[in-house]
Formats: sequence, C-alpha cells, structure tokens
Amino acid sequence: MPKTKAAKGRLKESRGLALADQILQEDAVKPISRIKKRGRGDEEADDEYVDEKLSRKILEQARIQQEELESEHGVGKRKRPQTTILGASSKGRGSDSESDDEWPALDQAAAMAKEDYCKEVVVNAEDEKAIDMFMSKNPPLRRTLADIIMEKITEKQTEVETVMSEFSGRPMPQLDPRVLDVYKGVREVLCKYRSGKLPKAFKIIPALSNWEQILYITEPESWTAAAMYQATRIFTANLKAKMAQRFYNLVLLPRIRDDIAEYKRLNFHLYSALKKALFKPGAWFKGILLPLCESGTCTLREAIIIGSILTKCSIPVLHTSAAMLKVAEMEYNGANSIFLRLMIDKKYALPFRVIDALVFHFLQFRSDQRILPVLWHQCLLTFAQRYKEDLSSEQKESLLELLRIHCHAQISPEIRRELVNSKSRDVEVGMAVE
Repeated sequence: MPKTKAAKGRLKESRGLALADQILQEDAVKPISRIKKRGRGDEEADDEYVDEKLSRKILEQARIQQEELESEHGVGKRKRPQTTILGASSKGRGSDSESDDEWPALDQAAAMAKEDYCKEVVVNAEDEKAIDMFMSKNPPLRRTLADIIMEKITEKQTEVETVMSEFSGRPMPQLDPRVLDVYKGVREVLCKYRSGKLPKAFKIIPALSNWEQILYITEPESWTAAAMYQATRIFTANLKAKMAQRFYNLVLLPRIRDDIAEYKRLNFHLYSALKKALFKPGAWFKGILLPLCESGTCTLREAIIIGSILTKCSIPVLHTSAAMLKVAEMEYNGANSIFLRLMIDKKYALPFRVIDALVFHFLQFRSDQRILPVLWHQCLLTFAQRYKEDLSSEQKESLLELLRIHCHAQISPEIRRELVNSKSRDVEVGMAVE
C-alpha cells in the first residue's frame, strides 16, 4: 500500500506538537484559508492605470491647448478639442456618456462632411462676365443624358450588327424579355435608392459585353444621387480604364453639370462620386476634365467645384503632367486658367516639355487684344512662383515682355519680381558643365 503524503502546511504546524495532538488534528476538518490570486486580466488592468504625476501633466497640457484655442477663436466660438477626458466629468456622468459626447454619431459626422463639401460657391459677377467673353460663341446644344447614351449605343449596335452579319450572316440577337423585366425592376429601385444594398443584377453590369445597352435600360438620368455614387464606385472598381472613361463621360459628367446648373451647387453624393472616380486618374482626366475644357461652355461655378477635387486628392505626377499639357494646348477659355492654376499649385516636379508648353500657352496671348480676366494673371503668378528656376533666360525675357502688353496693377509687379530675382535653367546647366 503506497505511503500517503501529508500536506506541507500541516507538517510545519505539527512538528512542535505531541503525538496525540497530531492524531486529533488530522482527524479534524480544517477550514481552507487560501487566497485566490488575480488572473492576468486584472494585472493588465492595473498596468493600464495612469499614475498621478503623468495624469497631472496630461491635464496641464490639455489646459494649455484649451487656452490657445480660446485666444485664437474667441471664448464664444471656442472649438471643442478632440481629446479624451481622464477621470469623471464635472457633471458627474460616467465614461460611457463622455464617449458619446466627445465622439459624434455617424449621421452627425456625415452632416458635418456634407456641410464641408456642399457649401454654396459664391461667384464674383465680374469674373463670370470675363469668363463669358472667352466662351464658345456657338456652343453645341445641350442634350439629355438619355440622348447621349442612346446615340452611342445605336452607333455601337450598328457597328456590331454589321460585323456579325459579315462573318455569320445573322443579325445581332435582341435582349431577352426576361432580362428587360429584371432591369426595369432595377430601374425602379435606383430611382428611389437612399442607402443599403443594391440589386445583384446591377452589380454584374460591368462584367457584361453589352453593358452600355443594359445601363440605358436602367435610365441613369433618373437615378438618385446616392445611387449614382454607388454606381460610380462599382463601375470604377470593375471596369477597365477605357470603359470607365466612357461611363464618366456619358453618365457622370452630364449628371454633375445638370445638378450644378439646377441647384447652383453640387450634391454631396455626386461630389463623393467625383472623388471616387479619381481612383482611375487617366479615365478621370479623359472622361471629365478634358471634355469639360474642350466644350467651351464650362462656367466659373463648375470649374471651382470640380477643380476642388484636384486640390483635395492625391494624383500621380504623370497623369497630372499629361493633363496640363493637353489643357495648355487647347483653345483658351476662362476655366482653363482655374484648372491649370490648381494643378500648378500641387508643386510637382514637371518635365521640361510641360513647362515649355505652359510658357507657350501664356505667350500666345501677345497678339490678343482682349482684356484678360484676373484668373489668367493669377495662373501666371502661380506658375512664376512655382517654376521660376526651371525657366530659361529667353523664356523669362519673353514673359517680361508679355507683362508690358497685358498688365495688372497688383499682380504683374509680383510676377516681374519673381522672374527677375531667380536663377535661370540655362545658367544652372552652364555652371554644372563647368
């Protein structure tokens, strides 16, 4: 029979007792006085507490920042600092209520973003009149979105039918009536869409070969602004660059121009769609910006709203350089100066070919007898400030001569000072060769 081991604690206690007392002590039941140790979670919780000295420093820094905000914005217009509060609040509420007050709800954040992006653009009447002077005198007739899409689809369908008849001798098959019924139902959903999931039949449109024809069935001109944003997100992610360009040009751009013309500002969802479309920058420039400049009917309001996308978003240098080259070479209208100034102000390291094209763009106004708008002078000033050291001495002399022909009382002296007090490109190259 194996020997039973006594508990260690009892051995220590029974060493100084008599044998009879030890036998009686083993028979009696002794209460367990073991103290439970806290788990790892409690130890980690203790480590998360901030000591008194550190919390005092944090509160002191928060008070200093609060005083700076009060002195900068005034006591009445003090902005609430976005910092977490240590300890209980002065009103006696718990940490849950503090977090609810400090961090606004999602709908409040969306409302704040909407106010930021959808502010009504104040247009100067004089600048608008000056831009109207450079607009196309015989602009093309504004067609509805359905007219544009139907014309493109008819051209494509005629081309495909001709090719199929040449090879197979059979006409192009028409759409199944069941497909028409499905996408007419999708049209009803998109006309009332506000939020939530989209029909799966709509999500597979980018994967279809005749996606333009299917898209016409859904009538994009009747979509809500939220549906247009979701459609832009789907088509941008799933279409190739050329197909995305067609979607931007045929669907998104006419909708944006109609919305600005009707409401004098752009809907928040359509503005977000413009930003989402910039995921494919080449298609964005070819489908939205360049057609807008080539139309000759771009208003000052449209240029300011769409141009703000260039300021807020990061764009690859090569795409921006190519767009600047195209805009500088096309026929001038007032909107070109706005887009060029915004792209120049991004301070990219441009190739010399683009810089030379911009110089030639400004020099072609030497024979223009019209009074140039202030936007043109602002664009030239921005160009001189950003790329003055990338110009050759001959280019600077030509621009100085241009300032004698087209002069602005306040802007031209600044341009002249930037050009005169800067190094030239050919001088730096000569010094490097030596």
